[in-house]
Amino acid sequence: MGVANAWRFSLISANLASLHQQNGCNGGTNKQYVLWRWRFYASQRRKIPWSLICGLMLFALGLISLFTGHVASDLEWYSQRLVKPSLYSKLKDGIVRRHQPIDIWKSRYSKYYHGCSERRKKFPRARSERSSNGYLLIAASGGLNQQRTGITDAVVVARILNATLVVPELDHHSYWKDDSDFANIFDVDHFISSLAKDVTIVKRVPDKVMRSMEKPPYTMRVPRKSTPEYYLDQVLPILLRRRVVQLTKFDYRLANDLDEELQKMRCRVNYHALRFTKPIEELGQKLVMRMRSMAKRFIAVHLRFEPDMLAFSGCYYGGGDKERYELGEIRKRWATLPDLSPEGERKRGKCPLTPHEVGLMLRALGFANDTHLYVASGEIYGGEETLRPLRELFPNFYTKEMLADEELKPFLQFSSRLAAIDYIVCDESDVFVTNNNGNMAKILAGRRRYMGHKRTIRPNAKRLSALFMAKNQMDWDTFARKVKSCQRGFMGEPEEMKPGRGEFHEFPYSCICEKPVTDEEHKDRDHHLDKASAHLIAKLQSKDREKKGEKKFKKKGLVEPITSVDIEGEELFPD
Repeated sequence: MGVANAWRFSLISANLASLHQQNGCNGGTNKQYVLWRWRFYASQRRKIPWSLICGLMLFALGLISLFTGHVASDLEWYSQRLVKPSLYSKLKDGIVRRHQPIDIWKSRYSKYYHGCSERRKKFPRARSERSSNGYLLIAASGGLNQQRTGITDAVVVARILNATLVVPELDHHSYWKDDSDFANIFDVDHFISSLAKDVTIVKRVPDKVMRSMEKPPYTMRVPRKSTPEYYLDQVLPILLRRRVVQLTKFDYRLANDLDEELQKMRCRVNYHALRFTKPIEELGQKLVMRMRSMAKRFIAVHLRFEPDMLAFSGCYYGGGDKERYELGEIRKRWATLPDLSPEGERKRGKCPLTPHEVGLMLRALGFANDTHLYVASGEIYGGEETLRPLRELFPNFYTKEMLADEELKPFLQFSSRLAAIDYIVCDESDVFVTNNNGNMAKILAGRRRYMGHKRTIRPNAKRLSALFMAKNQMDWDTFARKVKSCQRGFMGEPEEMKPGRGEFHEFPYSCICEKPVTDEEHKDRDHHLDKASAHLIAKLQSKDREKKGEKKFKKKGLVEPITSVDIEGEELFPD
C-alpha cells in the first residue's frame, strides 16, 4: 500500500504544480478545486472493500498454481519419456529396490558398470628424466597391502612434484620380517612401462647423479593424508635444492580426496601397473583352478585373527587370563597405544569377527553347508581349536597349504609372497568375505568393485556384535532374519559407492562408470522391478493380515505377546 500512496501523492503534487503554473499564486478557486480532488481520491479509496482485494489476490494465486502445476506435470511426462534416469539414482531410490530379493552370489546390477581409469588426451605426458625436478625415493611401510597403498600414492606424489620416481623400497623390518624386494613380488618392467606416460620411473638413481651430490639424499617423513599443496610447499623446494629426496614410512601419506585425474592415476597404478611376478601369478591361478575343479562357485574368506591383530584391536575373545596375558605382552610393542575397553570396542564394531562368527553370518545369509570355502589367513590365534566351529559349519574348507604342498615350499619363508598368492585367489573368487577392515580387505574390496562389482561381503560389526551376544535368546530363523537385516548395505552392491565415503582404495568412485544401457536392458530391469514390487506387496499384505489376526487373539488372551519380526531382512535374501 506504501507504493500506491506514493503514486497517488505524486499525481496530486503534479496537479498542484500544473495549476500553480497556469493561474499563478492568487487562485483561491483553484485551491478549492485541488482540495475537492483530494477528497474525491480519498473517498474512492475508502469505497474499495478489503474482501474484494483479498479475493483478487487469491484468484491470481490460483491461476499461478494451476499454470505451474500443468508445466511441472508436462515436464515430468516428457522427462520420463525422453530422458533416461541415471542408474545410480534408480538404484538409490525406491522401496522396491531396498526390499527386493538379491542373489547372494552375484549383484544383478553389476553388469551396468565398468572400471574406467584411462588417461584423458588433455592430461600432459610425464616429464623426461632429464627435465624432471629430481629423484624421489620411497620407503614403503607395513605388510604387502599396506605397502601397496604406499606404492600407489608414491606414483601420484611423483607426478605432483614432476619428479622421477625410483622403484620403491619395501619394508624389511615390520612385524612380518620379510626381506623380499619389489622385484621379488611385482613385475618391475611392466610397472615402469605401463606408467611411462604418467611418471618417469627408474630402477635406481644414476651413479653420475650420486657422485655429483655434495650431501646424501635428504630424508624426511611427511604427515599422514598430506595434500598436494603440502608436497608443493614443503617437499618440492627441498627436491629442487638437493636433487634427491627420500620419503620414509610411506603409507597413507597422501590425501584421500584428490583431483579426478589423479584419482584415476591411482587406479591405473593399483589395478593395472602392479602385477605380480610370474611364479606368484602362476601358483595363484593354479589354486583358483583347483577350487573351480571341486565346485562351480566358491567363497574366499580373509581371516585376520593373528595374535598381533587381536592384540592391536584391544578386544577380548573369551580366552581367560591366558589370553589377556599373551595379548597384553604383544600389545607392549606399541608404546603409543591407549588403554581400551574390550566391551566398548566390541560395541563400537572395532573387534574382528571370530571364525565361528563368520561362519554363522554366512549360514544366516543363506550359504549352504556344502559351499566350498577358501580361507586366506596367517597364524590363527588358538590354532585348530579356533577354526573348528567354522570347519563344522562349512566342511569343504581349504587353504593354500592344503591345495599346494611342494609347490608352496619356495614361498614359505616370505610372508608377503604368501599374501600375494592369497590375494590372487581372493580376487578370483565368486564371493569375497572378510572378518575385519584391514588393508587387504579394503584393497580387495576396491579392486572387486572396479572389476565389475563382484560380490564382496563386509560384516557390519557394530550391529552384528550385539546380535551375536544375544544369539542364545532367539531361535535360528529369527537370528538369520536379523543378520540379513544387519548386512543390508554391506553386500558390495553398486549403490554403496558414494563419493567421499571411506578410503578411496576401498571406494574408487572416480574410476567406475555406467555402461550404456540398451532399450532391452531397460525393459529387463523394469520387469525385475515390477516382479519384485508385486512380490513385496503380496508379502506385506500377508504380514499385515497375520498381525491383525494376532491382535484379535491378544484381545481375547489366547496368545502371549511376541517381538516384532524384521520383514525387511526377510525380503532382502530369498531362501
